[in-house]
Amino acid sequence: MRIKIHVWRQKSADDKGRMESHDLDGLTPDMSFLEMLDCLNEKLTVEGAEPVAFDHDCREGVCGSCSMVVNGEAHGPRRETTTCQLYMRSFEDGAEIFVEPFRAAAFPIVRDLVVDRSAFDRIIQAGGYISNHSGPKPEPNSIPIEPIVQEAALDAASCIGCGACVAACPNGSAMLFTSAKVSHLGLMPQGQTERYDRVESMVNQMEEEGFGSCRNYAECEAQCPKGISIAFIGRMNADYLKSQLVQPDDRRGKMHAQ
Repeated sequence: MRIKIHVWRQKSADDKGRMESHDLDGLTPDMSFLEMLDCLNEKLTVEGAEPVAFDHDCREGVCGSCSMVVNGEAHGPRRETTTCQLYMRSFEDGAEIFVEPFRAAAFPIVRDLVVDRSAFDRIIQAGGYISNHSGPKPEPNSIPIEPIVQEAALDAASCIGCGACVAACPNGSAMLFTSAKVSHLGLMPQGQTERYDRVESMVNQMEEEGFGSCRNYAECEAQCPKGISIAFIGRMNADYLKSQLVQPDDRRGKMHAQ
């Protein structure tokens, strides 16, 4: 299998950056996209050139670090697939492939295809903690939770924080990511005590990080490798509105009342 790859090269955030083209031969359809990049880097190393920097860790679609734009789409052309789960059989023999880093003001480029996504970490940190005791736990079945609520919480918790939602959004919004992180705790009984404080803190931090606003394009849902629904954005907006209407001193009582 032979391809022509155009890859973004940029030494640092201050460098102008450029596309660099290479021909690769001897690839197999069963290679993952990252294995193809490994082959490219081996070729560059043999030629005495600088390898392409890109993030990767688990290569199993779990860590979310393999974030890059392939042919104009975050994580590539296949739905609900991370870049490391994308295989060369998704491309025609002789194809031209364009690879770029995620483009967002809140994700500054570190080098080549590597971007700084620590803004996501700060949003999660702003969510704080849940104030459950660390002693003996009750029997699980003693806290009845509707199956539909359990499934929704698990759907939200499946977010891997890759940033595809931000890269796909025309406004560079992080609403899908933030709403998933807010909702997986906000849906469960254990997360009720800090529910309103949490959503307020996380949304405020998201805005401080410089992410854009949501305009309901739903590109985030279309490009999310875990298929997370934009319905969580609506849920987060509703909780945020309530957080502005309920006084901080009254929130704990409100939660227990509900």
